[in-house]
Amino acid sequence: MKLELNATLLSICIGTLALQQPATAQTDPAQKDLPALIQVAAGNKLALEAEAEGTITYECRKEKDPLTAYKWIMVKPQAVLKNSEGKEIGHYSGPPARWTLNDDSFVTGSQVAVSPNGEKNIPLQLVKADVSGGLGELTAITYIQRVNTKGGAAPKGKCSESNEGEKAEVDYSAQYRFWKGN
Repeated sequence: MKLELNATLLSICIGTLALQQPATAQTDPAQKDLPALIQVAAGNKLALEAEAEGTITYECRKEKDPLTAYKWIMVKPQAVLKNSEGKEIGHYSGPPARWTLNDDSFVTGSQVAVSPNGEKNIPLQLVKADVSGGLGELTAITYIQRVNTKGGAAPKGKCSESNEGEKAEVDYSAQYRFWKGN
């Protein structure tokens, strides 16, 4: 009787814990080890992964607030997208963020969240698709993730009134994951 009661209580506790999991919890293995901030909501399925190699152009600009501060601002990312065999399948550019594949499909999106990935790397990123078009792999994409980033961080060099408008190009690589609703 006592053993049956303990088993029943354990079952209730496990059921209660399962119910407490957020509705957005994602169980796809592609989400494993990613920060919660950039995980894609449940109900989405990984549709495509692409390796990206490119550059990010930064410009030294005066910040709006406070008006006396200067900062390196990202002005133009661009990259070649490749499949797992290394074949070029498309391009990434911005702003706005736009991924275009050789099959003439495309998607643009807006940033939802970022998560740091080391001092020298651009952050990991979650993007919600705004518009997709063409008939191809990027049709009906809901989310895009930028993961496994290497490089691309803003220059550490001087940015002040004396070099306002100066541009710097920084190499980066990343993996973009494209998701579709189930």
